[in-house]
Amino acid sequence: MSKRKQHAPAFKAKVALEVLKGEQTAAELASRFGVHPTLIHQWKRALLEGASGVFERGGKKTPEVDEAQVKELHAKIGELAVANDFCPESSSLGAGRRRGMIERDHPTLSVGRQCRLLSLSRSSFYYRPAGETELNLDLMRLIDEQFLETPFYGVRQMARHLRNEGHAVNDKRVRRLMRLMGLMPIYQKPNISKPAKGHKRYPYLLRGLRVERPNQVWCADITYLPMRRGFLYLVAIMDWHTRKLLAWRLSNTMEAEFCVEALTEAIQRFGLPEIMNTDQGSQFTSFAWTDLLRRAGVRITMDGKGRYLDNIFLERLWRTLKHECVYLHAWETGSEARAGLRNWFDFYNRKRPHSTHGGQPPAVVYWQRNPIIPPDQQEQRVA
Repeated sequence: MSKRKQHAPAFKAKVALEVLKGEQTAAELASRFGVHPTLIHQWKRALLEGASGVFERGGKKTPEVDEAQVKELHAKIGELAVANDFCPESSSLGAGRRRGMIERDHPTLSVGRQCRLLSLSRSSFYYRPAGETELNLDLMRLIDEQFLETPFYGVRQMARHLRNEGHAVNDKRVRRLMRLMGLMPIYQKPNISKPAKGHKRYPYLLRGLRVERPNQVWCADITYLPMRRGFLYLVAIMDWHTRKLLAWRLSNTMEAEFCVEALTEAIQRFGLPEIMNTDQGSQFTSFAWTDLLRRAGVRITMDGKGRYLDNIFLERLWRTLKHECVYLHAWETGSEARAGLRNWFDFYNRKRPHSTHGGQPPAVVYWQRNPIIPPDQQEQRVA
């Protein structure tokens, strides 16, 4: 059985830091560094979880790799006697393991020579996995646009729609793309938006509750955001009563961290809600998310069966955002996307009339009805 290619810690750190910059999509980074997107997600998580250890006092240092010994072992590959012994042994290894034995910057052996010793073609070593094809990215944009119009379309219905529009797709491809985009048809959402293994589910608390004031109930959701080359994920925190957008974050992975960052910002700027409502997705059932809320004394509620409409306010926000902003642009980088979103969210909060409160913008209603913050301390912007 072939083993995975072994990547140097420095390489993993470099990739993880690029992910954290948020300038490129996961597909772009996978193509750039020649690694699978799953590894990118794993290395990002490892970096975030281990970063605090750098600042711990008295911590034990990780034993350093003996670089001299490693180079000495690699140098022996170039010796004919060793090569004669090495090649029969390496031939029993899978191609992936043998590729992992090649060192680009070897002091004495060229890549071509190492490939010959390991019975590999140079082309197989230089192969880099591609991200999503242009065709798949186009299909994802079409799926996203149609899903905004018909959020009850499941895989089969979406595949039928695309075929009726002249696109040769099968259910399997549509299922994979919708899963990648995080799209769940509303009638299935209570069953398939499930917490990760070991994550606690919280009961539904909103049945019969009248939401009559700011900061009584907040809600959060994640959506897919198409880019020129790939896609990003967007999370938003909204005040239920006024529909004011409180905080948001972009990420090229679906980890819980970017959701926690948005929640932390919302709490710091606008205080604590009494109740936080989300679906049962793994980001919102994660320990990092729920622990922050529990320690702050916020009651946690999660959509139950038949309650998909509880998130309808953010679903409507996604629809408006994409039609008025996202689909009108083809952002190249995360910085461009953030700038465009920041401008639109500021417009939405402060200037865009909202039908819920007689045409007044959400931020105006929020501050008028917030009994806690005095007028001279009121911020009316989202950044």
